[in-house]
Amino acid sequence: MSQFSSSVRLKYVKLVYQYLVNHILTLALVPITLGILIEIVRLGPDEFLVLWKSLELTTVQILCSSFLVIFVSTVYFMSKPRTVYLVDYTCYKPPVTCRVPFATFMEHSRLNLANNPKSVEFQMRILERSGLGEETCLPPMIHYIPPKPTMDSARAEAEQVIFTAMNSLFEKTGLKPKDIDILIVNCSLFSPTPSLSAMVINKYKLRSNIKSINLSGMGCSAGLISVDLARDLLQVHPNSNAVVISTEIITPNYYQGKERAMLLPNCLFRMGGAAILLSNRRSAISRAKYKLAHVVRTHKGGDDKAYTCVYQQEDREGNVGINLSKDLMAIAGEALKSNITTIGPLVLPASEQLLFLLTLIGRKIINPKWKAYIPDFKEAFEHFCIHAGGRAVIDELQKNLQLSAEHVEASRMTLHRFGNTSSSSLWYELAYIEAKGRMKKGDRVWQIAFGSGFKCNSAVWKCIKTIKKDEEGPWKDCIDKYPVHIPEVVKL
Repeated sequence: MSQFSSSVRLKYVKLVYQYLVNHILTLALVPITLGILIEIVRLGPDEFLVLWKSLELTTVQILCSSFLVIFVSTVYFMSKPRTVYLVDYTCYKPPVTCRVPFATFMEHSRLNLANNPKSVEFQMRILERSGLGEETCLPPMIHYIPPKPTMDSARAEAEQVIFTAMNSLFEKTGLKPKDIDILIVNCSLFSPTPSLSAMVINKYKLRSNIKSINLSGMGCSAGLISVDLARDLLQVHPNSNAVVISTEIITPNYYQGKERAMLLPNCLFRMGGAAILLSNRRSAISRAKYKLAHVVRTHKGGDDKAYTCVYQQEDREGNVGINLSKDLMAIAGEALKSNITTIGPLVLPASEQLLFLLTLIGRKIINPKWKAYIPDFKEAFEHFCIHAGGRAVIDELQKNLQLSAEHVEASRMTLHRFGNTSSSSLWYELAYIEAKGRMKKGDRVWQIAFGSGFKCNSAVWKCIKTIKKDEEGPWKDCIDKYPVHIPEVVKL
C-alpha cells in the first residue's frame, strides 16, 4: 500500500512540475498584467490626457509609426510559410483472390525451394514470429509455381494498386483530374519507362502543365519524403493541389533464390498503396482533416554499414533480391536517435526539454554514469504511426520511446492485417486510428518511417476536426474484430 501511495504522490508531483514549467510564461505574465490593470483603473481621465500630451507626438511621427507597423505586419504575413492541409487519403485494399494464408505461403515455398529444405525451414521460422496474419496479400503472378514476374505483370500490379487508390480518392474528395497541380509518385524497386507518374497522367489525362515527379530507390520512408517534397512545392505554388501516391510493386522483386538474408523480405512485404491529397487552397480548410506541422528527415548514408544494411544485389546464382543486414535494428536505432534529437525541440513541452537538458548537463559535469533521460513523447503526441516494417521494428520503438500497447496498436494491427506495405503502411495505420473513432480535434500524430540508405523520417500532423468513423476505408469489413491477440510464435 505504501508503494502505491508513493507512486501516486510521484505522479502528482510530476503533473504539478509539468504544469508549472509548461505555463511559466502565463504564470509570470498574470501578476504583471494585473498590476498594469490596477494602475490603469487607478488613473483617471485627466491623468490619461496629461500622459498623452507628455508624449508630444507630431502627426508625421504618428503616420510614420503607423506605416512601420503596417510594413512589418505585411512582411511577416508574406514571409510566413503557407499552411499545408491533408484533405483526405485512400488506401488500396487487395481483393480476396490475392490472399496468402500461412499454409499457402509455406506450400509454395516447399515447391519453389524443393532442393533446399533449410531455406524453407528458415522462412517458416520467420513467418511464425513475423506478426503477420492470415489475410495479407501478394500479387497474382507470385501465386504461380514458380512465380512468373514479367514487365507486363509488374505494370498490371502497378495499375491495379495505383488506379484503384486514385479512383477512391476522386470519389471520396470530389477532386477532378484537372484540379491536380502537382503529382508525386514514389515506388522504390519498380521504375519503368515511361515512369509511374507518366502512367497516372496518361490514365486520367492530367493537364500538360502539371508538376510531376517520380521517386525511386528511396525505401520504405519514401512516403514522407514525398510529403516533404509536396510541402516544398506548395510553398512556391499558391492555390494548388498536390497528390502523393505511395506504393511498392512486389511482382518484379520477389526473390527466387535461397540466400536467407534475401528471403526475409518475401516473408514480410505485401501488396499495398495509398493516394493522399494535400492542398494550400483556402477552400480546402473546411474539408481538410489535418494540417502539416513538421517534417524531419535524417540520412545516415555517410556511414558504410548504414548505407549497405538494406541492399539490392544478386546472389551467387544471379537471383536479384534485397539483402537485409543483421545490423539493421542497431542502425535504425541510431537513425531514430538522430531524428528525435532534431524533432524533440520542435514538439516537446518545455518541462520535458528542461529535464533532458538538466540530465545532459549532469552527465557531462557531475557524473557520466547517470542514466540518460528519455523524453516522454506521449506528452507531445496522442497518436503514433510507426512504420510496420516488422515485429522487431515496432518492438524496438515501443521500448525506446516507452510507449504503451495502445500507442503501437495501429502499427501492430496493420502489420497483422496487411503486412509490410512499405511506404504506404503509415496511411493504413492512420486509417485504423480513424476507423476506431479515436481521432479528435487538436490531436497530434507522429508518423515515423525507416528506409534504405539508411533513413529515418518523421512527419507531425495536427487534427483540425474530430473525424467520424470511416466506413469506406481499408478496415471497413474487419475493424470490429481488432485489436486481436498476436502470439509471440504462431506454430505452423
